Amino acid sequence: MFLSLLQEHLGIPIPEVEPIYSAGTPQSRDATLSMTERDQPTAWIDTYFPVLNTPLDRRLEILDEEGRVVWKADLEEYSDESDPDAHRHARSVPAFHGLSRDGDVKGEIVYANYGRPEDFQSLLEDGITLNGKIALVRSGGLFRGLKIMAAQNFGISGVLIYTDPENDGAATIENGYTPYPHGPARNPTSLERGSVQFISMYPGDPTTPGYPSYENSTRCEATSIPAIPSLPISWSNAEVLLREIAKGKNSTIHLVNHVKNGVIPIWNTIGVIPGHIKDEVVVLGSHRDAWASAGDPSSGTASLHEIIRGFGALLKRGWKPIRTIVIASWDAEEFGLIGSTEWGEDFADWIDKYVVAYSNLDASVYGSQYRIHASPSLSHLVRETALRIPHPTDPSRTLWDARMDLGALEPHFPPGQNNSFLQPQRDETDSLGVVPLGSGSDFTVFLQRIGASIMPFRRPIYPDESKSTQVASSNEDFITGPNDPVYHYHSIFDSQRWQEVYGDPGFHRHVAVARHLGIQVLSIANAVILPFNTTYYSLELERHLARVEEIASCSSVAVDLTDLKTAITKLQLASQRLDEQKYGVCEAYHRLSSGYSTWPWNFYPTQRKSQDMIHRRVKSINNRLARFERGFIHKDGLPDRKWYRHLGVAPGKWLGYGATTFPALTESLTLYSDPKMAQYEAERLRVLIDNLAEKLNSENI
Repeated sequence: MFLSLLQEHLGIPIPEVEPIYSAGTPQSRDATLSMTERDQPTAWIDTYFPVLNTPLDRRLEILDEEGRVVWKADLEEYSDESDPDAHRHARSVPAFHGLSRDGDVKGEIVYANYGRPEDFQSLLEDGITLNGKIALVRSGGLFRGLKIMAAQNFGISGVLIYTDPENDGAATIENGYTPYPHGPARNPTSLERGSVQFISMYPGDPTTPGYPSYENSTRCEATSIPAIPSLPISWSNAEVLLREIAKGKNSTIHLVNHVKNGVIPIWNTIGVIPGHIKDEVVVLGSHRDAWASAGDPSSGTASLHEIIRGFGALLKRGWKPIRTIVIASWDAEEFGLIGSTEWGEDFADWIDKYVVAYSNLDASVYGSQYRIHASPSLSHLVRETALRIPHPTDPSRTLWDARMDLGALEPHFPPGQNNSFLQPQRDETDSLGVVPLGSGSDFTVFLQRIGASIMPFRRPIYPDESKSTQVASSNEDFITGPNDPVYHYHSIFDSQRWQEVYGDPGFHRHVAVARHLGIQVLSIANAVILPFNTTYYSLELERHLARVEEIASCSSVAVDLTDLKTAITKLQLASQRLDEQKYGVCEAYHRLSSGYSTWPWNFYPTQRKSQDMIHRRVKSINNRLARFERGFIHKDGLPDRKWYRHLGVAPGKWLGYGATTFPALTESLTLYSDPKMAQYEAERLRVLIDNLAEKLNSENI
């Protein structure tokens, strides 16, 4: 479908043989590597071959002292025909975790809150033994895979993850709301499927970390997937288990998760709109695979389709972008960002050479509160673009104002408590109100990694391990506010009807996202000087350093950050000088452009010489802007997780999705409390930032 959409709207002739290529073959490699030589739009499909799992059987039972089954969980979601899609597809996707461990375990149950390391540690300190037990944890707090990583580190034999209505804001049965499909509250049978890969260790095919999963790829032992089984369960099932725990009966739980692991093909669909400047590329992507779909990812897919239609309308009017635009529909994101990661690892050198920015869509609409993540160099652009677009439901406001929307339901909190729901977002945003990027969607490989294989099973075709890059990236969505209807994440109730009735009646937010991202991509693709703000980025580094200083002052770890602070100041000065060059070149370019419109033949030789000089200066400045983001990459990566190479920002080791700024330095304090390690990481960061300042000052890049 996506391929035919690209062919229809971008005016791509349909070939006699469908352009589906096996990754690693000459056809696949030529399709990407020849993008910068093409003059007409084109599209194709790349096939990769990662290891995934499929569900076979699952059971959850309470056993009595004789081992007899006294209760059996249904592990199913139930809907009546008022939501026809949820009713029809209730059993289409079984309750299981992607990349979960096959297993059959028995043990006493223990409640472990969110399943964070500190939750398990607290149980030990309370004298509760954990070895061999089955943990019941609630979703939230950290990525689900990391709950299982923490559990197995503490000797737990299996994990059950449930969705807790306590986290649902105002729309609860306790507050008088009817459960979905007859009201906005959580359906108590809903459960949250999802991958349990240890995403903060590395994403992508767990058996090919750092290199692409071709059909014949050498595979290594996966270290980013659980060693113990797990299941997602509903609140209605969790209530039964919580009552057992409350009785203090030390009931035995029987958990069965049988899955089949195997190499399964996935398909990335790629489209290209060639630009006048062929060696500068803007990539726009969204994943296509789903656990359920209407919100995640079909809302993002719908917005992406509208952007493609818009680009198609421009092409029919004779438009051609200044820079080449690549549009991607990624597969297998839900198993661990696999489609985008494999493509990124496959074409790392090409991306390093040509890609200047990546914009991402995922679940773009599942609530009323607008949120945008971006590299600091893009913060001004995304904010200014959002200020130009009307609010989706209130024409007196802008899209940017929707960041403060809380939802339309009647609040059920004490006065002022609604503001507490906004505080975490305020705490993690930069000074412009843009959230830093961690992980959790397809921007990850572009932002955090892109570079060569660093694993021992490396083939000669892979790039040299000393090269890597980072690309300015962004991601946006409408999330659930405290007074919004419950969004049933990765549940059958993430349906078309829920979206029409509760998520986005009229689909106005879908349109707003499409408009914002479309304009943002066009702004990057059509600007003479890339609209990247390196000065703002360098100023944000001061905030990152202030956080580190605060952490250090509250701990017993002594670290000298003087040299790092000096390096940041040096980078700020270099960036300000680059700004002056940008303004000067822009003025000269506009003077030259206006001169061409009046009697150019009177001074053609002079104009030609000026034109060549300005083009060289524009190219030099754009090279420095595009490669600024690369300057934070270190070939040795982060401690204990070498796949991630960005020393400026990364997903927190025990967060998964959430961003940690200056991650290696910060975690040397928060996780390891190691002064030697902290000083080493401060020096690594100092060297990178010093080098980055020198590169900004150089006009020979």
